[in-house]
Amino acid sequence: MTIERKPAKSKKCRVATCRASFVPAKPFQTWCSPDCAVATIRQRQDKQRKSFAQRERRKIKVRKEKLKTRADHLKDTQQAFNAWVRARDAALPCVSCGRHHQGKYDAGHYRTVGSNPALRFEPMNCHRQCSPCNTRLSGNIVNYRIELVKRIGAEAVDWLEGPHEAKKYTVEELKAMTAEYRAKTKELKKGQAA
Repeated sequence: MTIERKPAKSKKCRVATCRASFVPAKPFQTWCSPDCAVATIRQRQDKQRKSFAQRERRKIKVRKEKLKTRADHLKDTQQAFNAWVRARDAALPCVSCGRHHQGKYDAGHYRTVGSNPALRFEPMNCHRQCSPCNTRLSGNIVNYRIELVKRIGAEAVDWLEGPHEAKKYTVEELKAMTAEYRAKTKELKKGQAA
């Protein structure tokens, strides 16, 4: 008794530049010629290389995250907070000089982080400020206060100028705040783009 084999169905070559019809010699064959076989192997190798590199980058990122100190997390949170402040106040002029310009803007604190670290992440204490006012004029604080009273009111400014209890953030709190401010910034930018 002989077993008759069904004739193989024709397939299309999987190589994107070829796509020719062929009859495969073996059921798993997806290429029409030796050149296409080499191209298929190279595609698979490239895919594997990229996948391996991606896994390695993820591992490195996890290792770097484990090596971060509390100060590193504080710096990340400060960057995320400052980016949110600049996005929040994007339509407003500089809080100190009241002008719009094409230069760099900072997130200028009314009560500086050095003198009052408890207000470091207080939204009322930080506003979009042009770099010249923030760096060269030490915050241009007199004009900052005048504009701040107009924006948030005299009572809130008095509260900012009053005493504040120091805050000691844990690494987990800093991570949560960083994620929160990044999400808020993303939302603001998405709203501005629409």
